[in-house]
Amino acid sequence: MPRPTTAQLAYGSCTVILSTLAMLLLSQTSSGVGIAVIALSALALGLLVSLTVPLPKPASARASTVAAGNRVKAPATVPAGAAPEPVREREPVHEPTAS
Repeated sequence: MPRPTTAQLAYGSCTVILSTLAMLLLSQTSSGVGIAVIALSALALGLLVSLTVPLPKPASARASTVAAGNRVKAPATVPAGAAPEPVREREPVHEPTAS
C-alpha cells in the first residue's frame, strides 16, 4: 500500500478539523452521541477528500510527458545562397465610416 502524500495528509486533516467545527457549531449538539456521530462523519469526509486528491505522476511518466511536449520541429531549410524574404509591414486597415 503506497504512503499518503503531503497533499493528501494536509487536505484530509484540514477537512476533518474544519468540518467538525462547522458541524458542531451548526448543530449546537451537546450530547455525547451527537458529538460522536459528527466526529465519525468528519473523519469519513476527510478520508474521502484525501483519497480524491490527484496523485503525482511517477518520475518516468513525467519525463516522457515532458519529452513529448518539448519536441521542436526542424526549421525550414533555405537553399545556400538564397536570401530570406524581407518582412513586410502591415498597412493600417481603414474601415468606411457610416454617414
